[in-house]
Amino acid sequence: MTRFLGVLSVLVVVLLAMGFAAVNAGHRVTLDLWLITLYRVPVALVAFCGLFAGMVLMFVTGIHSDLKVRKILRERLADEARQEQTWIDRNQRDLFAEQDSPEAGEKALSPAKGKDPPTADTIQESPTEEAIQAPRTGEATRDPMNEVTPDVG
Repeated sequence: MTRFLGVLSVLVVVLLAMGFAAVNAGHRVTLDLWLITLYRVPVALVAFCGLFAGMVLMFVTGIHSDLKVRKILRERLADEARQEQTWIDRNQRDLFAEQDSPEAGEKALSPAKGKDPPTADTIQESPTEEAIQAPRTGEATRDPMNEVTPDVG
């Protein structure tokens, strides 16, 4: 849709320019350009040259401001990348750190001193695991969403 509107707007501008040139075809002006004077220059040519000069001037001005904005954004992106990198390095933890060589400032992923690691006897199963693994005896079982559903067995 936007492509269609772009083509339509260019077509309208071209048609208006052709109409302006047709209406002012017989009109001629004298053009004084400080150093030289041009006689009997068509009005349409003067208007189109002025329009073209304005577009070139706006293009050059736009390029200059666009380059400024791009430089600012590039610097801001580089600053954010540096800040993010230092933040990640400072807060990152190694999940598989060895007990002998924990990194500076971080706790090793080992049991605390004086405590034994958990065994199969000390680990308690969650109620949802028990409910899911219930035998199919025709009794009602709980699902993980804590809803009571009849067991079809």
